[in-house]
Amino acid sequence: MSRKITHFETHDVRFPTSLSGDGTDAMNTECDYSSAYISIHTDGESPLVGHGMTFTIGRGNELVCQAISALANRLIGRDPEELFKNMGKTWDWMSSDPQLRWIGPEKGVIHIAAGAVNNALWDMFARSRGKPLWKLVVDMTPEELVDATAFRYITDAITREEALAMLKAKEAGKKEREATVKELGYPAYVTSAGWLGYSDEKVARLTREAVAAGFNHFKMKVGANPSSDLRRGLVIRSIIDDPQYLPPGSNGRDPNSPELKGKNAGPTGAVLMIDANQVWDVPQAIEYVKSLEAIKPWFIEEPTAPDDILGHAAIRNALKPHGIGVATGEHAHNRMVFKQLLQAEAIDVCQIDSCRLAGVSEVLSVLLMATKFGVPVCPHAGGVGLCEYVIHLSLIDYIAVSGTMERNVLEFVDHLHEHFLYPCSINSKGRYNVPLNPAEGYSIEMHKESIAEYEWPHGSYWAKAQGGK
Repeated sequence: MSRKITHFETHDVRFPTSLSGDGTDAMNTECDYSSAYISIHTDGESPLVGHGMTFTIGRGNELVCQAISALANRLIGRDPEELFKNMGKTWDWMSSDPQLRWIGPEKGVIHIAAGAVNNALWDMFARSRGKPLWKLVVDMTPEELVDATAFRYITDAITREEALAMLKAKEAGKKEREATVKELGYPAYVTSAGWLGYSDEKVARLTREAVAAGFNHFKMKVGANPSSDLRRGLVIRSIIDDPQYLPPGSNGRDPNSPELKGKNAGPTGAVLMIDANQVWDVPQAIEYVKSLEAIKPWFIEEPTAPDDILGHAAIRNALKPHGIGVATGEHAHNRMVFKQLLQAEAIDVCQIDSCRLAGVSEVLSVLLMATKFGVPVCPHAGGVGLCEYVIHLSLIDYIAVSGTMERNVLEFVDHLHEHFLYPCSINSKGRYNVPLNPAEGYSIEMHKESIAEYEWPHGSYWAKAQGGK
C-alpha cells in the first residue's frame, strides 16, 4: 500500500514541576518539565502516525518546536516505506539540509529537534510493523542494524565492518537474552528521592519507599553546598545500608558480586551515585568530590562542562585512587563527543540521552562504540517521557549490541508517567518491565487530554494559572 507523509503537528507541552521541586539540582534550580512534541501523519486507507518528542525544562521549548517544524517540513510528500528501508541513510538525509545544519551543526536546538523528528519516524516504523520499538530493532539482521546506524565522523573509532562483526558475534544469544530480560526485567536506579530541592525528611521518606520497592541503586544531586550534600548523603546511606528497610524476605545483595564489585556497594549491596549537573570547574570538581568520599559514591555524574573531554579525563584520573568513577552523557550533544570521551578514557559510565542525541540511529552508534571500548551504558532518564523512551534503548543494547546488563542500570524517576498511553513500569525487584504492547511503538504517545491541559500558553492549566496572576 502506497502512502505519503501529508502533515504533522507540534505541541509545546509544559508541566509545572517547579512548584514541587521535582527535577531540581545545583545547576537547574527551577524545572518545568517540558515536551516539544510532534505527531507525523500519512495518507492512505490505513494511515500511519508516528509520535516523537524531545525534553526541555521550560522556557525555550517554543524554539525547539519551531525547529521541529522546520525539519519535519522536509518529510512532506515522502513515502515512509522508502525512509524505513535504510534508517541510517534517512538519518543522514534529515541532518543534511545545509541551511538548517548551519545553525548547529549537529548540536543545540536544531539537534534536539532532530531527535524528536527522527524518533517520530522510528515510532511510525515500529507501529507499522506491529512491534514495540526495541523489538523492531533487535529483530533486524546485523546488516540491517548497521544500515540503521549513523556512522559519519566516527569511523576512526568504529567502522561499519567492526560493528557488523560485533553484532554477528552477539546474534546467536539474542533469543535467550530476550527471554531472560522479559522474565527478570531490566535493572533500574532511582533518582526521584534525591532532588536538591527536597527537605531531608522528604529525602529520607522517599529513600525508604524506594528500598521497599526493590531498588538497590540510588542517585542524589550535589553541588550547591558540600556540608549539606554530605549530610543528605549520610541520610541516604543510613537507610540504604540498613537491612531493616529491605523488602520482606530480602537479604540484600552481595556487595562483592560481579555486578556490584567496584561500585562501593554497602553491606546490603546498595549503591549510591552523585550528580553535579555541570556546576564545577575541573579543580573544584576534584576537591568537592573528595570531600564526599565518606558517602562512598560509585561515580560522580556530569562533574563539569559536558563538552570538556580532557576535563573529564583529568577528574577521572584524580578520583581513581579514591575509588570514585566518572559518568557523563546527558548533555553530550552528539556521537562525536561520546567518541572522544571513550577515546580519551574519560568516563567509567556512558549516559546516553534518548533525544539530546538525534534519535535512534545516533544512539545506535554510541551503543556500538561503548561496547567496543568496554564501557557500560546507563542511560539518562530524568525528565518527562524519557523513561518511556530509554527502556527500549537499554533493551536494544542488552539483547543485540553489548549482550550484558550485569553492571548496567537505567535511571527511573517517578514523575508524569500518567500522561502517556503506554507508561513504563517497575516490577517488585526494582527493574523495568519490558514493553510488550504491539501498538505502542516507541511508547511516547501522549494523552490528548494531557496536551489540551498543559500546552503552553493556552492549555487549560496555564490559562487558569495566568488568569490568576
